[in-house]
Amino acid sequence: MAFSAKLKELRESRGFSQEELAAKLNIPRSSITHYENSDDRLPRKSRLLEIANFFGVSIDFLLSEEPVLIKKNEIDHNLEKTLNDPELGLWFKDIKDASPEKQEELKLFWEFIKEKENNRKPGEKQK
Repeated sequence: MAFSAKLKELRESRGFSQEELAAKLNIPRSSITHYENSDDRLPRKSRLLEIANFFGVSIDFLLSEEPVLIKKNEIDHNLEKTLNDPELGLWFKDIKDASPEKQEELKLFWEFIKEKENNRKPGEKQK
C-alpha cells in the first residue's frame, strides 16, 4: 500500500477530515491533500516522523507496502462516539424506523453526496 493511500486510510480510520488532521499536525490542509493524492512525492523526514508519531506507527510502517489494520477498539471508539452524538443518534433511530423504501432512498442520496465530494477539485469549497 502506497504512503498516500496509507495516510488516507489512517486518517479516515481515526475519523478525521483532511482539515482536522492538518490542524492537529499544524500544517496546511493542502499538504494533506497533496500527500494523499501523490504517489511519487513523500513528506520530508521530519514531517514523516510527526505523522508517524501522531498515528502511533513507525516511519517504516508508513513507507512499507503493509496494509493498515484497524484495531477493533478504534472501531468501537468511533462507533460509540458517533452513536453518543445527540443529533446523529436521533438520525440513526429515524433511519432504523423508516420504511425499507425510504432507507433505500437515503442510501442512494448518501452515495450521491459521497460521489459529489469525491469529484471536488482540491481547494474547491464544499457547497
